[in-house]
Amino acid sequence: MAKVTVRANGPYLVEGAEIRDANGAVFPVEPGKPVALCRCGASQRKPFCDGSHLKIGFQAAETAASFTAK
Repeated sequence: MAKVTVRANGPYLVEGAEIRDANGAVFPVEPGKPVALCRCGASQRKPFCDGSHLKIGFQAAETAASFTAK
């Protein structure tokens, strides 16, 4: 089962998931190791976080929004 942790003012930390692009190509990731995905939009390694959120002072509105799955 995949787990996504929303880091305060930082990336999405993803564990136990396969990461694919819009065409279905798999991004190579080390099995069993968490992956940080960019949430600020400034990373030069998209979709992965490169720490740019620290340089630009990214401030998230919230850590996670509540919703009901349908």
